[in-house]
Amino acid sequence: MSTPDFNLLPVLDVLLAEGSVAGAARRLRLSPSAMSRALARLRETTGDPLLVRAGRGLVPTPRAIELREQVGQLVQDAEAVLRPTEKLKLKQLVRTFTLRTREGFVENFGPALIARVSREAPGVRLCFVQKLDKDSTPLRDGAVDLETGVIGKATAPELRVQALFRDRFTGVVRLGHPLAQGELTPARYAGARHIAVSRRGLGAEPVDDALAPLGLQREVAAIVGSFSAALALARASDLVATVPERHTGNLRAGMHSFALPVATPEITVSLLWHPRLDADPAHRWLRGCVRDVCAAPATDA
Repeated sequence: MSTPDFNLLPVLDVLLAEGSVAGAARRLRLSPSAMSRALARLRETTGDPLLVRAGRGLVPTPRAIELREQVGQLVQDAEAVLRPTEKLKLKQLVRTFTLRTREGFVENFGPALIARVSREAPGVRLCFVQKLDKDSTPLRDGAVDLETGVIGKATAPELRVQALFRDRFTGVVRLGHPLAQGELTPARYAGARHIAVSRRGLGAEPVDDALAPLGLQREVAAIVGSFSAALALARASDLVATVPERHTGNLRAGMHSFALPVATPEITVSLLWHPRLDADPAHRWLRGCVRDVCAAPATDA
């Protein structure tokens, strides 16, 4: 079966609206003969005369009357699909965006992000969900609109990625902890009792790789799955937590933070999204909001 000529749909729409070959020709800026040929093709395609002579004019057949409203809607839908995207009207935007982040992001960047979104687009709601792994399936299936994190081997290769900020690890203890006083050497740092952060419970962290060449090894008293849990333990004990500095700024409030006595590599926290949302105006606006908020000067706890 051959594919019908969809170019005939606008012609049929105008013919049925005008009820006249001459009127349709003027509206579409065609010659009467060209419009007559188009009507002949429409009759052949539909198997119906569509417009028949009645005195000096033409009247629609029952089939034409049946098609009139349907064809008009089809033409409108097609025009809407092919029309360029209209300028985004933020004040009228009503939409819920889901962002998947690790703990610390909402506490540090959430207030400023929500304030900006509320100011520019009052009808937009942000839904924050916790990032428990690096699986990219939620972005692929549309359950998540945006995600923040460090790029890893499990990150889907088709995702769009943009760096937000660089972070470094810092040590954290309770106020009054012995490490808060005096010179902090690698040996003194390693000699304290530590909290390791690992989703898999393995306990290995970049600081361990930095201590190894010095012949030093931390004594890990506890392994937890999140930075917030590590900080909660350190706040109420003599244990030492080692966490990303900027990502945990507000979580470290009321605690003593110190620069590590060994060099550890910086990490890059990035924004991730699926390519299908790349050109979406509202999504593009939200990405800009997140980038601006994360680019603002950090305030150390």
